[in-house]
Amino acid sequence: MLATGCASTTGGGPPAPSPASLARRLEAGHVADTLRTILVAGVRDSAFPGAIAVVGTRDGDVASVAAGTLDWSPSPVPDDRTLWDMASLTKVVGLTSAMMLLVESGSVDLDAPLQRYIGEWRGPNKEAVTVRHLLTHSSGLPAWRPLYKETSSPAEAAALAIATPLDTLPGARMVYSDLGAIILGEVVKRVTGEAFDAFLAKRVFEPLGMRETMFRPPAAVLDRVAPTEVDPWRQRHLRGEVHDENAFALGGVSSHAGLFSTARDLTRLARMYLGGGELDGHRFVSAATIAAFTRVQDSTLSHRALGWETPNGNNSAGRLMSRRAFGHTGFTGTSIWIDPEAGLYVLLLSNRVNPTREHRAIGGVRTTVAEAVMGVVK
Repeated sequence: MLATGCASTTGGGPPAPSPASLARRLEAGHVADTLRTILVAGVRDSAFPGAIAVVGTRDGDVASVAAGTLDWSPSPVPDDRTLWDMASLTKVVGLTSAMMLLVESGSVDLDAPLQRYIGEWRGPNKEAVTVRHLLTHSSGLPAWRPLYKETSSPAEAAALAIATPLDTLPGARMVYSDLGAIILGEVVKRVTGEAFDAFLAKRVFEPLGMRETMFRPPAAVLDRVAPTEVDPWRQRHLRGEVHDENAFALGGVSSHAGLFSTARDLTRLARMYLGGGELDGHRFVSAATIAAFTRVQDSTLSHRALGWETPNGNNSAGRLMSRRAFGHTGFTGTSIWIDPEAGLYVLLLSNRVNPTREHRAIGGVRTTVAEAVMGVVK
């Protein structure tokens, strides 16, 4: 079922400006020049070695601007085919896309107990946890645990995530939880009978023309991968292997982190959302499913939609996006925001964790980018 839950916003609202008129406004407002100034300042301030920002409509990119280089040492300038470690954008690009397909087909019921899909999900109050709870980070699970330190194989890591006790009653509060996302990936695998990466490749990325979105990039493309951290745990500079330690412990393929993708591919995902579930004549999901997954579920708990985050005045959406907007961030320095009321998307991809995760200036850059774009079209 899609429509239940305490929705505080709807998928309706005023129609977006036409893509052509919106493109003209963005170009007249010199948004590309503004984005270039912001990104160059970000490199100068050591927010990241390199980044690309892309703004567009359902018809495609209007402005695409890059700055810096892939590494602090001499290296290429980022472009729309640079492969970035998506980090938690995996939750929306991969996991949420899979869940939309499975819910729309009736294979998964948002309000079914999780125990319907994962029989070993047992323990105090776990019988009350639903799929919707996990998608809205209100299951009662803790935010995280160091699976990579506690287990020695991907199977053990997944089993330990499922065995983790709740620390809050389901539905009582929102705690953003990687563990919940990992467990939802197990639901996808068990319902479909396929490996998580195989299902995404066949049912999400191939139909959407996202040809360079993948887990565990092969050696042949490493020259296009933006390096991330000089990792103190693995004792090496990471390039082409997932930055997130728990995703690494899960074999490099997980539903909470692990995807690598490009600006070109994420543009196609954003265009599908702005097209109400359709891209280039292909119907991915219905407009009703898009609306159901992108509206706030319970405003008494949080501004979370299903998988997605929505603007709250303090997050990376800035203060100018509409209440219908939705987006997400990734720890490595990635973010995506889509505003169907304004009719546009804003991508910011960087490797801000290179060479250390202690670089924290990305938050200000994200907000500045979003507000600069929205200031032109408001």
